[in-house]
Amino acid sequence: MVDRPPPTAGMHHVALYVNAFDACVDFYTRLLGMNVEWHPDPDNIYLTSGSDNVAIHRAPHAQAADAQRLSHIGFIIRKIEEVDDWYAFMVEHDTPIVTEPKTHRDGARSFYCRDPDGTLVQMLYHPPLSAG
Repeated sequence: MVDRPPPTAGMHHVALYVNAFDACVDFYTRLLGMNVEWHPDPDNIYLTSGSDNVAIHRAPHAQAADAQRLSHIGFIIRKIEEVDDWYAFMVEHDTPIVTEPKTHRDGARSFYCRDPDGTLVQMLYHPPLSAG
């Protein structure tokens, strides 16, 4: 049996699908004062106010005004090796797995699974947030 890894460092990452990409970036940066952490391409931007991370993703197609905008929620993992521990734990507990652990961009490592209601959950080691 796989023991539950140490507790997460909390939910500090939210990803949103938006229709009005530029207006949303302006809202979160100019009005709310968030800083751009990473802008990998014209359809995605990652913002932070120091202890959090908000990903803004251009919606792949127009969404109705009352459509759910949440892409996923992310729980921060303190140590990179604990991502794989969480993966093994979730697999053992029959959690629906969407992706296997992967290291990406600036050393972040994560995997995606679904909660019992289908919400996409990312278990994420993210260097700027995990070290705190």
